[in-house]
Amino acid sequence: MPAPTALIVLPLLGALVFTISALLLKRASALGAGLLRTAFVCNGASAVLFSALLGFGGPPVRVDLLWQPLCLALALFAGMLAQFLALEKGDVSVAVPVLGLKVVAVALVTPLLTNDHTDARLWAAVLLSAVGIVVLNRKQDGRRPHNVGITLLSAGFAAASFGTFDVLVQRWGPAWGVGRLLPIVYAMNGVLSLLLIPKFRGPLSALPRAAWKWLVPGACALAVQSILFVGAVAVYGKATIANVIYSARGLLSVVLVWLVGHWFSNVEQGLGRRTLAWRLLGAALMLGAIVLVVTR
Repeated sequence: MPAPTALIVLPLLGALVFTISALLLKRASALGAGLLRTAFVCNGASAVLFSALLGFGGPPVRVDLLWQPLCLALALFAGMLAQFLALEKGDVSVAVPVLGLKVVAVALVTPLLTNDHTDARLWAAVLLSAVGIVVLNRKQDGRRPHNVGITLLSAGFAAASFGTFDVLVQRWGPAWGVGRLLPIVYAMNGVLSLLLIPKFRGPLSALPRAAWKWLVPGACALAVQSILFVGAVAVYGKATIANVIYSARGLLSVVLVWLVGHWFSNVEQGLGRRTLAWRLLGAALMLGAIVLVVTR
């Protein structure tokens, strides 16, 4: 598959899988999974699945450069905790679009950490994405989103952490090789997750069986979308382009909540028609951003 095509298809597919994982994990949270136990299981699943990339090979690991995957693992760990907090406390159709602000963080950080500059067309796409996110989260029909303050703060922090992570993967990935850097990063992230165990509100064995039925597929889906998206950034670079396309998850979160949210016992379907109209407008703006990138 030609690189430009993969750079479009992989982030789009990752956006779809992420939205499904968000709905699954939101349901697991409602059934008592808890923030820290959810993070632990998801990070463990990612460590296992990313180890499959070792088969792609790469240059010998340089011990003196292990600080690079460690920095990436710390940014990933912090971002994951903030992301799960946003999904646990807030609405999926609010938290996921706000996570899309990562595209702004990437555009701001890229010139500082790499030699790749963000041109005017990409900045226009970033602006459209940001405006789309604001419109998606516009209060309508008298309904106030659940825990909107902590949702916005935690999702915004997650976006900044993940944005820095993406740019550093773009910078360091080619020298390491996709079969070396990413498995090491996610293994380190899994080790960091061991620090969460003493803070669990109960052992994993105490999780209700109903929660496990949603948590395991949600964790696996989250890991798969990470492989699709982060792998594309590591192989092809262009983190800003990939993130603008990946911001389609804001649109997908709204559409899936409305169409199949009841499959996940999601209560956000109760939003009124005016809210749908505004969120579809936000989705259209984000689609415009994707078109700008695709036709660039």
